[in-house]
Amino acid sequence: MIPIARPLIGEDEQQAVLEVMSSGHVAQGPRVQEFETQFAELSGAKYGIATTSGTSALHVALLANGIGPGDEVITSPFSFIASANCALFVGAKPVFVDIEADYFTIDPEKIREKITPRTRAIEPVHLYGLPCDMEAIFDIAEEFDLVIIEDACQAHGAKLNGKTVGSYGTACFSFYPTKNITTGEGGMITTNDEEVARKARLLRDHGSPVRYQHETLGYNLRMNDMQAAIGLTQLPKLAPWNKKRQENAQFLTQELSNVAGVITPAVRDNSEHVFHQYTIRVSNRDAAAEKLREQGVGVGIHYPTPIHQQPYYQQLGFQDSLPVSETASREVLSLPVHPSLSQADLETIVEAVASL
Repeated sequence: MIPIARPLIGEDEQQAVLEVMSSGHVAQGPRVQEFETQFAELSGAKYGIATTSGTSALHVALLANGIGPGDEVITSPFSFIASANCALFVGAKPVFVDIEADYFTIDPEKIREKITPRTRAIEPVHLYGLPCDMEAIFDIAEEFDLVIIEDACQAHGAKLNGKTVGSYGTACFSFYPTKNITTGEGGMITTNDEEVARKARLLRDHGSPVRYQHETLGYNLRMNDMQAAIGLTQLPKLAPWNKKRQENAQFLTQELSNVAGVITPAVRDNSEHVFHQYTIRVSNRDAAAEKLREQGVGVGIHYPTPIHQQPYYQQLGFQDSLPVSETASREVLSLPVHPSLSQADLETIVEAVASL
């Protein structure tokens, strides 16, 4: 079976972890600080704050930007559920805006109609590694004095007009094993706002600027030095791995674009898509997924149910009609695109899809 994802962890990462274990300092320490600095620099931001996961990064980022009870956060319904759940964590309400059919990202033209006096933030999701239309979103945020919190959990190194995602406001990344780089688990907040960075550091560490002094209610959401050591080893590999993902995606698109019934992923003009996922659209998606698995091609469905239609959100009373997201959820099918694919793997994927 060709896997849909394969974490790339080798001898470099193993040695880095062993060095931390031998140092006697395995909790949050110098490796975390170094990883924060280097990742922020890569993302074009002044500050990096490492956390336990992408979800905790989003949670802390909202709190650090003062988002709380009674506030509304505009976001996409077509994402992993953490994108919206984090608004609920802080007592805010997620407000869903439908996506662009071609790109699967939030539609800026539909944001304005959802803005109310309670709106405090826009949380665009750079889904599959493709940047949202951040210039349009940034203009809206400035006009209405809204905070931008980028959900960049799938978009390490992605760019729009030469500007790296993670530098438009506050941004959050995930280092889950399937992401373009991993720390096993882990997350990162990036920001250019010194006060947001200060608050985020307090919130992820019991509200404590120094040991046993607690200025605010905080959490234990710290990354440890073993995770950071893996991240530091993976960071120099991100660019070549992203390039390989792009090359794999280019081959798949070239070979599949003329296959009847298959819609290959579009890339926004002047953007650098890093292809965390390579997601096609097909009719009769579930049957297609099963047939591909039978032919030895691992696939994923990202995502089979939009967030507003999830059982818990239905219980909360969300009754949105978001037809573009709802249609996409019935048609999307992710194919392997990760850097460890061989040419034979790619040809097998093409042959299997062409036979649908």
